[in-house]
Parts: sequence; structure tokens; C-alpha cells
Amino acid sequence: MRGAPSKTAVRAWARLVKASQTIINGVEADVQAEGFPPLDWYDVLLDLDRAGGAGTRPADLCARLGIAQYNASRLTARMVKAGLIEKVRCADDGRGQILKISEQGRTTLRRMWSVYSASIQRRLGVKLPEDEMDILAHLLNKLA
Repeated sequence: MRGAPSKTAVRAWARLVKASQTIINGVEADVQAEGFPPLDWYDVLLDLDRAGGAGTRPADLCARLGIAQYNASRLTARMVKAGLIEKVRCADDGRGQILKISEQGRTTLRRMWSVYSASIQRRLGVKLPEDEMDILAHLLNKLA
């Protein structure tokens, strides 16, 4: 489809962006107010935790999280320095690296989730009844 979007589409876009930014900024503020790192650190920790003991290559992490390699390099370097993740040499590629979550990272992930989930509930979960939340999730999935 070519041409300008309808007024309804523009209104929906503006409300989607505003709602998303408002909720994400609020959750981010809640998490950081409790002394935790930014939400992008949580996303990395969760992905590495799900990867299990095998860990994951940085390029695969970038692809799954939708982040640029140069941003991921800086982010993971800070997380290594903080002791939350580890970089190890790839066994089948001497030049490659594997990222793994550390025990401190697992602890941080669990502790962050308690604050993160409470914030999601406060900023989103109580705003709509479950049936409307289900509709919202369905509609957003169609957009994704």
C-alpha cells in the first residue's frame, strides 16, 4: 500500500508510541530507583540465562535482541566489568567468543525481576481487565 496513512492509523501510531514510551520509561525508572542497571542489561542477562551453560555468540545475541553490534560490544564490556557476564573463547573457533551469564548475573536477574514485574503490573497490568489485555497482546502480536 502506498500513499499517506489514514488519520486513524496516524492516531493509533501516536498513541502506541506515547503509551510505549510512558510505560517503558516508568519501568526503567522504577528498576533504576532500586539500584539496578538499565533494562537492556536485564534483556542480555535473560537471553544468556536462557542460553544455558553453552552461552551464546555475540552476533546471535545481537540478532535476538535487535541491537547493533557496536552497541552490544560496549554493553557487554560494561557487564563483564560489573561481573554479570563472562566472555570465554569459543572452543571450535579460536578467534570467536562466547558470552555466558555469571552467578552474580543470575542473582541480579532474579532480583531485578521482582522489581521489574511489580512495575509492569503497576504500570500496565492494573490498567486493563484481563480480556482487554488479551486483545491488546493479540493486536500487538499482529504488528510484530
